[in-house]
Order: sequence, then structure tokens, then C-alpha cells
Amino acid sequence: MIQRQHSNQRMSQLVSFANLCWTAGQVAKDPSEDIAGQTRQILAQIDGLLADAGSCKSQLISVNIWLADIDQFAQMNAVWDDWVDSDNPPARACVESRLARPELRVEIQVVAVTS
Repeated sequence: MIQRQHSNQRMSQLVSFANLCWTAGQVAKDPSEDIAGQTRQILAQIDGLLADAGSCKSQLISVNIWLADIDQFAQMNAVWDDWVDSDNPPARACVESRLARPELRVEIQVVAVTS
């Protein structure tokens, strides 16, 4: 059975099926912060969504990251490297892309195994 959480008429922030979960693309709730601050916010949001699904970052399978400016790749990666489970790193893609609002610096979406 498909389970949807944190939903509105447009989308769900978390969808689970079988033993997998997908998050919607997560953006910072306070976009006034720099890319490091926005990345920290997003990863905390992802931690919460994974917990809601009965998962955690060590269960990540894949991650998609969109950066408004690829020149900020190193700053985002510094925060990512402190957060990611280095014993269980996921497959990951990171590209430059125009995001939904100009103040957004980064968007992250993950897929993970659930318990």
C-alpha cells in the first residue's frame, strides 16, 4: 500500500511504498541563509522525514541535489560531508539548476529503505 505523509492537494513531502520512501525536493524554510545554512536546514528536514518513514540517513539509496550556482558546490559539500553516513554513502547526483525562487540556493530529494 502506498502511504503519503505531509500532503496537500499538490504534493506529498514523503511517499512510502513496500520498503522504500521518497521525499519531495526539500528547500530551506529560511532562505535568507547562505548555501551552508540552507543545506543544514534541508538535511535536518530530511532527517525528520526519514524518521517519519521509519528510516534514517544510513538507509539512503540515492540523492538528487540541485544548486542554483554550481560555484557553491564546495560549500554545500562541506555541510553534506559532515552529515552523510560515510560508512553508507548513497548514489548521488548534483547539478546546477534554476530553482523555484531566486533566494533558494539548494534543493535536495532522497530515496531510502524503510524498516
